[in-house]
Amino acid sequence: MAAHAGCDVIARATTTIAVLRGTSTDVFGDEADTDTVVASGIPASLVEQNRRVTTRDDPTPRVIRYAVGRVTAGTDITDQDRIRDERTNALYIVDSVSSMNSAAVAADLRLELRRTT
Repeated sequence: MAAHAGCDVIARATTTIAVLRGTSTDVFGDEADTDTVVASGIPASLVEQNRRVTTRDDPTPRVIRYAVGRVTAGTDITDQDRIRDERTNALYIVDSVSSMNSAAVAADLRLELRRTT
């Protein structure tokens, strides 16, 4: 399995990840995620963070947990893929993938993640 594009992650890698992709239909006709590994051993930086939020309708502060990941530019990863932290086995859904343009280097991909387990 191809791991990554060949460059090093600019951010300090804290783990390696596996990219999971694909869906199937269960006996009830509902779509279900599959755990098909499309790449593994990808160096990545994963950081879980908290944010305190309020709304006009509910001024009571709530704490929202989310994670941000960074992988090498060119890594085959898309929105709605799932990643598994190969160190902890935690699973995340990739909500979005973005990168900053840079004339000097290929910038890391930034992953907005939601933990599922």
